[in-house]
Amino acid sequence: MLLREAIGSALRRARTARRRTLRDISRGARVSLGYLSEVERGRKEPSSELLAAICEALGITVADLLSAVVVDLAGGETAGALRTRDDVLVPLGQRHAELRLAGRPGALLAAPATSGGPVASAA
Repeated sequence: MLLREAIGSALRRARTARRRTLRDISRGARVSLGYLSEVERGRKEPSSELLAAICEALGITVADLLSAVVVDLAGGETAGALRTRDDVLVPLGQRHAELRLAGRPGALLAAPATSGGPVASAA
């Protein structure tokens, strides 16, 4: 599932749970009805400003919306953590840092002759 699809799905659930129409929310957020519909269907990715306006029109916080999105994307697992193959919980930020250090696929990691962390060697 793409992030924009998860955001759209969470927005639609929030809107329908409050028994609000697309028209109500589009007026409150000052966005066209068609564009809001595209966002809810996961076809358009809203800017952070537009997302904040939609959330305000729904009466929810962006943090609440994104928390629901994290749970959706994680398949219902604990928010804020990622399960690894060894079944150890790793904070998302730490896992992201590890992925950045790994570099491109197939790159070898080598410690430089000077002090510092691992760097990707030229292959």
